[in-house]
Amino acid sequence: MTAFLQSRLLIAAAICALASQAVAQGGDRLAGTWRLNVAKSNYQGGSAPKSQTTTLQAVEAGLHEIVERVNADGSTTRWDVIAKYDGRDYPVKGDPSRDTVAMTKVDQNTVDIVNKKAGAVVSRMRIVVANDGQSRTNTVMDPSRQKTAAVLFFDRR
Repeated sequence: MTAFLQSRLLIAAAICALASQAVAQGGDRLAGTWRLNVAKSNYQGGSAPKSQTTTLQAVEAGLHEIVERVNADGSTTRWDVIAKYDGRDYPVKGDPSRDTVAMTKVDQNTVDIVNKKAGAVVSRMRIVVANDGQSRTNTVMDPSRQKTAAVLFFDRR
């Protein structure tokens, strides 16, 4: 095999690897690593964490979320959930504020979330990814959607 042919095969393999990664991500605009922008975020009636990093991986018809947060008091919280965009409840491991989450995809940039603890809705959230894909906003509301509890701003890493 000539050096030219070998280089062409390596380029083709690299292109295939990149394409398969894009297919695995499923084109989900939420997929990626996100860092909470604490300075821009607004926590009404609660303490803001010192930091939070959220990793979202596209899975079949949904997301795998891993969150690592340093709370206001310096303690840490880590939670993990795999959920589909079908509006059904999925278990959340490690988050003391909720034990299930249900997700519904509104459009390519928007996801609605319902958080429950012991079967009761404790909060609702709307996540909107900016058109450029570099930031997102999470608007956290009370169970009735009448009061905003927090507006969180995240930047893609």
